[in-house]
Amino acid sequence: MNKQFFKIAFGIIIISSSVLISSCKRYLEVVPKQQVSDATLWATSDNADLFLNNIYAAVPTLDVSDPWENFSDNSLNGQAGRTSTNIYGPGIYTPANTPNKWGQYANIRKCNLFIEKVTASSLPEDWKKTRLAEARFLRAYFYSLLWTYHGGVPIITDVLNINEQGDAVFRSRNTSEETAGFIISECAAIAGDLPVDAESGRATRGAALTLEGYTELFNASPLKNPSNDLSRWEQAAATYKKVIDLNKYSLFPDYSTLFYEDNNNNQEVIFSRQHLGGTSLANYIGQIGPRFVNGSLTGWGHVDPTQDLVDEYAMANGLPITDPASGYDAQHPYENRENRFYQSIIYDESVWLGATMIMKQGVGSLNATDLNNSSISTRTGYYVIKGVNPKYAGAQDNGNSANWIIFRYAEVLLSYAEAKNEAAGPDQSVYDAINAVRNRSNLPDIQTGLNKEEMRKVIARERRVELAFEEKRLPDLLRLKLAETKLNGTVHAIKIDIVGGNTVYTVVPAGGGAKVFDPAKNYVLPIPQSAIDKNPNLEQNPNY
Repeated sequence: MNKQFFKIAFGIIIISSSVLISSCKRYLEVVPKQQVSDATLWATSDNADLFLNNIYAAVPTLDVSDPWENFSDNSLNGQAGRTSTNIYGPGIYTPANTPNKWGQYANIRKCNLFIEKVTASSLPEDWKKTRLAEARFLRAYFYSLLWTYHGGVPIITDVLNINEQGDAVFRSRNTSEETAGFIISECAAIAGDLPVDAESGRATRGAALTLEGYTELFNASPLKNPSNDLSRWEQAAATYKKVIDLNKYSLFPDYSTLFYEDNNNNQEVIFSRQHLGGTSLANYIGQIGPRFVNGSLTGWGHVDPTQDLVDEYAMANGLPITDPASGYDAQHPYENRENRFYQSIIYDESVWLGATMIMKQGVGSLNATDLNNSSISTRTGYYVIKGVNPKYAGAQDNGNSANWIIFRYAEVLLSYAEAKNEAAGPDQSVYDAINAVRNRSNLPDIQTGLNKEEMRKVIARERRVELAFEEKRLPDLLRLKLAETKLNGTVHAIKIDIVGGNTVYTVVPAGGGAKVFDPAKNYVLPIPQSAIDKNPNLEQNPNY
């Protein structure tokens, strides 16, 4: 879609969004349908595209003020007072103050309206077939966000109108299994109606299959599959294999620039939220980067990698730092690490924008590790630079047109490997998928002869490192039921001192207090109280 996409997205606001979007601010509050002019909006495919592209523009992107990565154990927000630190971290969120995804219902309603109007229209059948599949993909994606974080939710596929339907608009929640089934069945049904190749930014067959596979992977994982029904893992692996067999996608050769605007929509990208610099749809990712460079404020440091994540990056020889043969030296911890570490993390004495970054204590550096969480510098001794183009490193720069990648081929390979390994153990296809991701970053193949449990550990580490800062970690902790251990207690920082002329590295608890996660309730977020107040048929998640 590119620039034309954004012109269309803005155009729809002029035509009808002043009526429609205002009606979507509250769940289940809907204006009469006749207020949207059928004569204007649904008379031509170009006009109808205005509406659909406005839905594409509503696909969530990275919230640079407090990304969801900070809600995991991968990073902390370097700015004091943020929700991830003050509300989610200590586990004190309630229905009244919860971080949530409930706003997706506004987007779901727009999808339903598009589907209803286009289905009833006399627009060209070929156009209708493709665009209806796109709208159903977007609706399924919005439902996947709700299901991942809230569990079962009301499945609404019609355009609710309280003036016509009365109390019938107040729908009860579907079960988690029903919600997952809806997403999976929708993706399976529309995949054949979507093209393998499409205009940049639009849903494709690969995007639908990837969303289907992800939902199946989540539904096969311990959170949703306590009996470990292997057929669920088999189905996820089979769906991901369909994506691989499209022969459409491959790994982009340069991990460090994969996420830059010059490489938008490259061969690895399956679905991404499009951005346009210089507008309200710009990508502001530079704000999450290093806070001070040469004494000047250049970023807000809203994503500070934890020591726990840093320790997962392998050595250049491919071995984890815990392996005695790896050559890791705790007092020279940043030497001979794998490429993805250097392409993702700013550490003590690394260089950024021509400046040497100093995180040591007692030398007067503005970037010294802030163990008091006083909103001065990094809370962990690290900053993130993955995806932060030096060209747009300034915190106020809104010129960045880099897209936010939602699904990419490396994740497909890792997810296929996980599902296949869980279903049947590590066959050659599992090794091939993992090694492809490793080899892109100049890491050697993993050792052969691993059993299922050993391969599971390899896949988990590769997934955490490869997908770091892409907001995949928290869903992984939830679906694998690891949150009750990984999000209980402290995450860690590095404290660096000069003692007797020598640099001494000490792993310490990061500032900001311990994390708390209650497995009796926190594997799903509460339904916002505001939604329950509007819909008496909504049932709250247990123990909230």
